[in-house]
Amino acid sequence: MLLTLLALPAWADRQQDPALGRFLAKTLKEAPCFEDEFEKKVWLAAMEPKLLKLVKDETERGEILHHVFCEARRLQLPPGLVMAVIDVESRFDRWAVSSAGAVGLMQVMPFWPNQLGMTNAELVRTPQNVRMGCTILKFYLDREKGDYTKALARYNGSVGRRNYADLVLVRLANRWQYR
Repeated sequence: MLLTLLALPAWADRQQDPALGRFLAKTLKEAPCFEDEFEKKVWLAAMEPKLLKLVKDETERGEILHHVFCEARRLQLPPGLVMAVIDVESRFDRWAVSSAGAVGLMQVMPFWPNQLGMTNAELVRTPQNVRMGCTILKFYLDREKGDYTKALARYNGSVGRRNYADLVLVRLANRWQYR
């Protein structure tokens, strides 16, 4: 039964919600990130050793950690949750492309950049991909009144099924919990 559920396709194209498009356009602005150098060092000390196993390049690892923390803070998301989503979605491969056509670290569907006046090339750029993915996740968390399971299912296009949400939440608990 579980294998049958896992084999069912996700319908990420159902994310073409006009309200989500407006929310993305409104929130795609720069904001301050770390409060101070200490906060940055604590974040990096907690997460870099875990990410080292998955992202060998030091510069790329630093860029991922910086942008995940900044976007999570900007949108009031738990940064560990964002790390868990990226881990499940792409295994931290910014070049990943899903069978549904989702691209990058957070597996953003390619219709979003076009609707926001951006290019599809930006989907493989860490800052833009993490910003779009976090904004989409925040939209769904707000829509589902903070229910992680329902919001994650919407993010993945698998509403009504728990397998994706459970994968992310287990990864969060076992690997990416922060504070």
